[in-house]
Parts: sequence; structure tokens; C-alpha cells
Amino acid sequence: MLAEKIANKTKKQTTKKKEIKNKKKSNNNELQNKIDQLEDKHIRLKAEFENFRKRKNKEISSLLQYDGESVIKDILPIIDDIERMVDSAEQGNKDNEKSLIEGINILKTKIERFLENKNIESFGVKGEVLDPEIHDAMLTQKDNKKDDNTVLDVFEKGYLYHDKVIRHAKVVINKK
Repeated sequence: MLAEKIANKTKKQTTKKKEIKNKKKSNNNELQNKIDQLEDKHIRLKAEFENFRKRKNKEISSLLQYDGESVIKDILPIIDDIERMVDSAEQGNKDNEKSLIEGINILKTKIERFLENKNIESFGVKGEVLDPEIHDAMLTQKDNKKDDNTVLDVFEKGYLYHDKVIRHAKVVINKK
């Protein structure tokens, strides 16, 4: 009987040890699954954050690149007016208007330097071939000495800011 009690006690202890071992193994598996899920979530969040960071950097870069666009658009009509003033003054009495023309040319030069320093390039000159990406053909004229789509006259120059067309050149082109 004593041997039986000891055997039963040993069996119970062995069973309890197995249950504890199984429970620990089950807990370890659950914990490992949670760790795996958290690591996966961490990797996904890290990738999402990296994509967000890249997208925001691209947006900021774009904003900075085209930051002064509205200021530039406001200055362009002034340049056009100055060019018209010079053209008009040159057609009138040269003696009275000489100093006016000099002053206007100085102002025009300063503004052109300002634009150049801001990476703004003008385009649209007589003799260019029409490019619909950068020119607006306002009128057509016939000149048999020139090729079709050649710019004969420029109403307003066009302007590029970095790689973006701020304003198309308004031109007269040749059509035979």
C-alpha cells in the first residue's frame, strides 16, 4: 500500500510536471506568436514611415523649387511694360527722351539680372521654330523667304522657372 501511495504520488507529480511543461510550452508558443506579430507590425510601420518621409521630402522639395512662382508672374507684366516704353520712346523725339530711355534700360537690366539670379530664363526670339510646349501662336503671316512655323515676331517673351514654363511666349509665326 505504501508502495502504491508512493507510485500514485509519483504519477501525480509526473503528470503535474508534464502539465506544467505543456503549459510553459503553450505559453512560450503564444509569446513567440505575439513577438512575431509585433515584429511584423514594427517592420510595416517602419516601411510606412519611410514612405511617408520620402513623400514629404519630395513635396517639400517641390514647394521650395517653385516657391517664388507667384512673385515671378507678378513681375513679368512690368518687364513687358518697360519693353513697350522703350520701344515707344525710341520712336518719338530722341533728344528729350534719351535720359528716359537710359533709365528704363538700366531698370530693365536690373530686373533681368534679378530673374537670372532666380534661375528664370526668357525665351522667344525671332527665327525660332514654333514649339507648342513653350510658344503660343497669336497670329500668322506669310513670308515666302522663311520656313513654315518660324517665329516672325514676338509679342511677349516666355519664361522658364527651373524646368517649368511660367509663361508661354506669344508669337507671330509664318504660314505659307
